[in-house]
Amino acid sequence: MSDGSNALRGATCDEFDVVIVGSGFAGLYMLYRVRELGYRARVFEAGSDVGGTWYWNRYPGARCDSESIYYSYSFSEELEQEWPLLERYPAQPTMLSYLQHVADRFDLRKDIVFNSRVVSATYDEQRNSWSVRTDTGLEASARFLITAVGCLSAANKPEMPGQERFKGECHHTSEWPHDGVDYTGKRVAVIGTGSTGIQLIPEVAKTAAHLTVFQRTPQFTLPAYNRGLEPTYVNEIKASYPDLRQRCRESPVGTPYAPSDRSALEASPDDLRKAYEEAWAQGGAKFLGTFTDIMVSVEANQTAADFVRAKIDEIVRDPEVAEMLKPTSYPIGTKRIPIDSGYYETFNRENVKLVHLGRTPLVGFTEEGLRTTEGEFPADIVIFATGFDALTGPLLRMNLVGRDGIELKDKWAEGPRTYLGLATTGFPNLFTITGPGSPSVLSNMPVSIEQHVEWIQSCLRFLQDCGADKIEATPEAEDAWTDHVNQVAAKTLYPRAASWYMGANVPGKPRTFLPYIGGVGNYRKICDEIANSEYRGFRIPGRPTVTDVRFETVSRYAAAPKESEKNSEAEKVEAT
Repeated sequence: MSDGSNALRGATCDEFDVVIVGSGFAGLYMLYRVRELGYRARVFEAGSDVGGTWYWNRYPGARCDSESIYYSYSFSEELEQEWPLLERYPAQPTMLSYLQHVADRFDLRKDIVFNSRVVSATYDEQRNSWSVRTDTGLEASARFLITAVGCLSAANKPEMPGQERFKGECHHTSEWPHDGVDYTGKRVAVIGTGSTGIQLIPEVAKTAAHLTVFQRTPQFTLPAYNRGLEPTYVNEIKASYPDLRQRCRESPVGTPYAPSDRSALEASPDDLRKAYEEAWAQGGAKFLGTFTDIMVSVEANQTAADFVRAKIDEIVRDPEVAEMLKPTSYPIGTKRIPIDSGYYETFNRENVKLVHLGRTPLVGFTEEGLRTTEGEFPADIVIFATGFDALTGPLLRMNLVGRDGIELKDKWAEGPRTYLGLATTGFPNLFTITGPGSPSVLSNMPVSIEQHVEWIQSCLRFLQDCGADKIEATPEAEDAWTDHVNQVAAKTLYPRAASWYMGANVPGKPRTFLPYIGGVGNYRKICDEIANSEYRGFRIPGRPTVTDVRFETVSRYAAAPKESEKNSEAEKVEAT
């Protein structure tokens, strides 16, 4: 396996047309597409290999929560047909192997510098160029800077008193040792019960002498019912890929499944129970699409939440533990809904204890383990499954400095402001793949990544064709889009939860809804319309600047507004 960093180790600075940050799904595909433009590109990657989230997250039980039949690239028919589909939800090693295969198949490694984390990027207005520096001292400049850093790559590492005194091992799930962790016969403590913790906990419980789970907030989780895929089924899927991919692109969440048109409020109790039982038996997050109003109506949401809480009672034998596992403080689905393999069942094991930090908060570490206000819990290994500083964190930690010396961290001090989640005013020639204000984490990620990459490639080609070398979102368009993102979110139940979608998991982070919930298909239409209007809302030297931007405030869950309501629900910026 070659290390692309060798080519630049002796250089102090090099010039490129494009610098891309990250070599996961987004970075690899962006590199592939800018090569088609004839651009000289360089990718900087903090890890020692490609893979992005699938490189870093190697903890036991790590698995994709989107189905393998559509969690993949669609740009190459040959790649689609040659890659084996082995199980419903692919595990981390499978996903890492897939991205390694892509990098090798398309000869992408030669343009990637590994083991180099970008620590600063500054825009030089006189040169119309970005200067990029890594933690290894490498420097590069490029006309265009494209971030492909992922939405969940900046680990949230809470500081806890006394950790330096702890005699055992400490690990964070997003920085799992490549040679693994031996917890056989050990006393293990896991802090956090989000999606990562819910995947990890059942695996650790199988071999640990004792496992203590520290839960701050109970989580709704749905069964995955993962299974191997029959060859006949795989052949049928691969034969129907063109149709399946198109349905993904046009759908609300980037999957090929049609949304429900049934209302939970109009269903009888028997119909509700039957529908939820069928969805539960199928497994996966499609459960939340059983009825069309689950995410917009408190009453409809309550029917789904009550069903899952009843399932917890059925599964967990100890009534007191079952009660601790039941979420009651937020609507189901408004925090990322995990899918699990035996999570609730794990708490029936004799070697597993649940500690509810809402009742007995953590005080800190001791030499022998962890202490809460209730007492001490001995541990040989402590695992932090505390999630990420989502969407904005990976961008802010690169220390981006734009036009007139404005720092991104200052501009976004009260929350991110973007145009389409792709660009932000004051930072010319910067594109943010799946940035805040785009569907990103509320969608099947490869579908959203491909759409962003292809849009950026088309934009760069447009600039080539018209002889322009600079593009920047206008303040008016950015304001309109930011308002639109917030207004669409407000039509749903999502803002009612203190979730990482809202930035609530990171102390001091502004509370604002980070992704765009207008739907993948609808978002694609908006982006295409803006591109087809020669990039309305962007300022391109030598081209007319038009900032008349209108967006209908429609969520992927709500019906379209009536004609009489459209004027009151549209954001409009007058043309300059």
